Order: sequence, then structure tokens, then C-alpha cells
Amino acid sequence: MQENKETLSVTLVQADLHWENVTANLATFEEKLAALPEPVDMIVLPEMFNTGFTMNTALAEPMNLTTTRWMKQIAKQHNALVVGSFTVNEGGNFYNRLLCARPDGVLAHSDKRHLFKMGGERDHHTAGNARLTIEWKGWKICPLVCYDLRFPVWSRNLQSDPYDILLYVANWPTRRAHAWTTLLQARAIENQCYVIGVNRVGSDGNGLEYKGDSAALDYLGEPVVLLGNQEAEKIVHISKADLMAYRQSFPALSDADDFEIRC
Repeated sequence: MQENKETLSVTLVQADLHWENVTANLATFEEKLAALPEPVDMIVLPEMFNTGFTMNTALAEPMNLTTTRWMKQIAKQHNALVVGSFTVNEGGNFYNRLLCARPDGVLAHSDKRHLFKMGGERDHHTAGNARLTIEWKGWKICPLVCYDLRFPVWSRNLQSDPYDILLYVANWPTRRAHAWTTLLQARAIENQCYVIGVNRVGSDGNGLEYKGDSAALDYLGEPVVLLGNQEAEKIVHISKADLMAYRQSFPALSDADDFEIRC
């Protein structure tokens, strides 16, 4: 039985990634997390945190091998939900799979719906066809991947499938940094929820630069924390009571259009 937490503590891990080096990336993240100053409820890693945003599908893993087992291990060690994405080989198809690992070993996943065709992702990966909402310690969380941020219909806080936290893991380059920060804010405001976006910093093997700008925003689109452009592990604390009080005082979601998302 999960403990319901009125205040949820979340660690945003903004890091430079070792290009196509799974071993180095997992070791780096393990070291960073070992230095956290306090226990946390949830740990959020960037998109393709084990390789960087590569289309080299030779690095894809079946489920329950190296990266999956590592996430389960970290979740157990920290007694926290661990969220991140990596490339999975399943049934001959490749997926940019967002995985949520619980301390008890239970896994949940969804596959990136909107594949970034300008980066060749659509040529190498198969798109997901279902959105995931999970419950953790009394909070409902909707985790999505990078380019999904640009599509408000897929991110919509539906009355039939509501959430409290909208979460994005990303490799979002510097050249489109304004879109990243603006859209995170828009998603928070329109969905009356907390939004957490975790991006990477540094440069990758394709020569793309990343300035991070990972953030946690409240239901008004106001920053709880902004990480800037340096490597950082930041713990934020978000309040369920504050969220519920705001929704009650300004119940705009009750006037939202009712629709179904068809894939």
C-alpha cells in the first residue's frame, strides 16, 4: 500500500550525457544520485539518458536487460519512483520508451507518440499509441517524451483521465530553447497542473548543443525551480493542497471541451 504524500519531493537530474556509452551514463547518474542530500519520492532523468539522442538502433535493449535493471535497482536503493526514457527493441520494432520504475520492482511504460522526423526518429522508431497515467503516493502523473510537448491535445488533462503532474523528459536543443520554456509554461496553465520538464546540457555526437533549462512549474505556470544551463540535481517539493485549492477557486478545467484522443 502506497503512502499518500501531501507534499511530493522530486529530483530533477540535468546532466551532460556520454554519447552512445551506456556504461558511462549509468555510472554517472548513479554517482550523482548517491550524493542527494535527502530522501526523495521521485527521480526524473532526461530522454535517452543512457545514450543521448542517437538513432543508432544497435544500442537498443530488450526490456529487462541493462538499463531496465539499473532503473529498478536505483528505484529500490532510493525508495523512489524513477522515470526516464531509452531505446527498446521489442518484436523487431524500436521504441523511444519512457519507463517508470517503482521501488517494489513494478514497471509501467509508454512509448513516445510524436517522433521527431527532422532528426530522423520517425525513420528508425515506431510511435506509441497509448498515453500513460500512473498513480504514485496519491498523485496522478502523466509522463511524456520531448517532442510530445508541442502537441497540446496529447498532453491534455482530460476529465476521463485526470492527472496532477505533467512530466516531460527531453533532449531539447539550444536552438529551440524558447519553445521549450514557453510550451512548458503553457501546458501548466492550460492543464491546471504541476509541470516538470527535465532536459540535458552539453553537446552530442551530432554536434547539437543543449542548454538544459529544466524546470518545475506550478499550476499558474510560475517557476518552482529553474535549473539554468549547468549540470544540476535539484530537489523540489510540491503541494497537493495548494493545487487542489487553486483548482477549486478557479475551476476552468470543468469547462474544458470533452473529446477522445484517437491514435
